[in-house]
Amino acid sequence: MNNIYYELQITTSSFKDEIENFLMERFFNGIEERGSTLILRSEEKLDELIEELKNYVKALEEIFSQKIDLDIKIEEKSNKDWIKTYQESIKPVEIEEFYIHPSWYEEVEGKVNILIDPALAFGSGHHETTRSSIKALKKYVKKGDTLLDVGCGSGILGIIASKLGAIVDACDTDPLAVKSTKDNFELNRTKYNEIWEGSAGNTDRIYDVVVANIIADVLVFIAPELKKRVNNILILSGIIDKYKDKVLKKYSDFDLIEEIKDNEWVTLIFKKGS
Repeated sequence: MNNIYYELQITTSSFKDEIENFLMERFFNGIEERGSTLILRSEEKLDELIEELKNYVKALEEIFSQKIDLDIKIEEKSNKDWIKTYQESIKPVEIEEFYIHPSWYEEVEGKVNILIDPALAFGSGHHETTRSSIKALKKYVKKGDTLLDVGCGSGILGIIASKLGAIVDACDTDPLAVKSTKDNFELNRTKYNEIWEGSAGNTDRIYDVVVANIIADVLVFIAPELKKRVNNILILSGIIDKYKDKVLKKYSDFDLIEEIKDNEWVTLIFKKGS
């Protein structure tokens, strides 16, 4: 462990949810919310992430013709106890029959225990999009189904699908997420079929279920390749409610069979038309 770490504080006048989701796709050490401020901590310098964030905010300003006041502060701090403090702030989550807990909590008898350390990658079960995706998997995944988890992050959705009896493939464009998924599958003594770095376009397989918990803009962008990969059920999450119509329009050739709302987030479940 290094002697110092970097604490990045980001405060924005608007589009906080979009900015948080953007950061979650690129930063895998956990994000703390303190009022209107997002706090990221890392032993590595965050200059590249800050530059990507500024470019993203600039794009939001152009798309919505609205000025966004972004306050960015970065401090170098002593690395003596922030990991312990962060761990103490993370509590287990129960969703359906699944008990999702970090390694510093004991398993619960009678539950399907899923071990995920939040510091490894986004997708610990605490975010609304992960919770609603899990509910969708529970309802629509059957034993023996083939499933592709696109943008797998920590691998939590693939692990739960595997626990439900699915044959799971997974992919992510971030190599750290791919490694995290592999590690978490092993940690949970769960099997996957194949995991690769890249997108759904890197395979020609067709799946009974495809799940993608990303962000609305990316779901719109990769719609053609997602639709090619699915034979039955398509689960799309990571969508802020105000962007729902944009996603619905892009997937209008599929039948919308359910929406799962959790605060301002929505998960859309589609069925491929005949």
